Amino acid sequence: MPDRVVLVGLGAVGAGYGSRFLQAGIDLQVVADPGRIARYGHLPTVVNGVPFHFPIAERSGAADLVLVAVKRGALSEAIDLLRPHVGPDTVILSLLNGIDSEDVLAEAFPQATVLLALSVGIDAVRDGRDVHYSSLGRIVLGEPTNPGPLAEKVARVGRLLDSAAIAHHTPTDMVRELWWKYLINVGVNQVSAIIGAPYRVFQVAGEARDTMIAAQREVIAVANALGVGLDESDLERWLGVLAELGPDNFTSMAQDALAGRPTEVDSFAKTMIELGERTGVPVPVNTVLYGLLKGREAALARR
Repeated sequence: MPDRVVLVGLGAVGAGYGSRFLQAGIDLQVVADPGRIARYGHLPTVVNGVPFHFPIAERSGAADLVLVAVKRGALSEAIDLLRPHVGPDTVILSLLNGIDSEDVLAEAFPQATVLLALSVGIDAVRDGRDVHYSSLGRIVLGEPTNPGPLAEKVARVGRLLDSAAIAHHTPTDMVRELWWKYLINVGVNQVSAIIGAPYRVFQVAGEARDTMIAAQREVIAVANALGVGLDESDLERWLGVLAELGPDNFTSMAQDALAGRPTEVDSFAKTMIELGERTGVPVPVNTVLYGLLKGREAALARR
């Protein structure tokens, strides 16, 4: 029987990866709330100039793979939408930013397998129903540790991603990789959201890049206090990825801020403040970023 993939979240990331599944002829369906279906169900999503009519999931039944590509604030709603599509053989990949969505999904779906996952190097941008990217990067996935031959379900997802021409990688230490992506987001997402700047501003020396790095060094310090071995080499690895991103594209958080939508500051700076208090590690940069981003949201709410 062909693999069945269910996607929740048809934003820039979801549409980018989802289009690859459709191009490969894989059975991919999208779940969404009735309001979104009414607004967008009959409209194509245009990805890099190519229109895609993403099929809406109209039947229940367990999917082989579930991709969760919503923002953190929409996770509870996504879980409710996914319930008819998750069974004991379902593998769930969360492409959310942050470090806790897998725990939330595992608690909601104890019958399924929730792998650790992240996307890195993707620079997709959405404007209405139009999505464009210069790089889809790759999906990094696996169990917390992957010391030898891959677990069967990890290998099965890898084969499915291969079929869709989606680059992927399974590291030995997936927890460290998850924190590495967190380091990326805490820095570039938050600073770009405050100043409304594309990647090019962070690809060169200057105050914005310095502030990004200072926030990321706080992540390294907190991670070390929690037993996760991040170091300066992880920061250098990020700077290498950053150099390859489309200079005129924006982070997802900058896109939200520019559009007047709520940001993911609670998953980033607020969580850093809480972890700093728990570990005794000072996080002054993230404390300032939290105040600025929350202040910006409050100002927008009063308009």
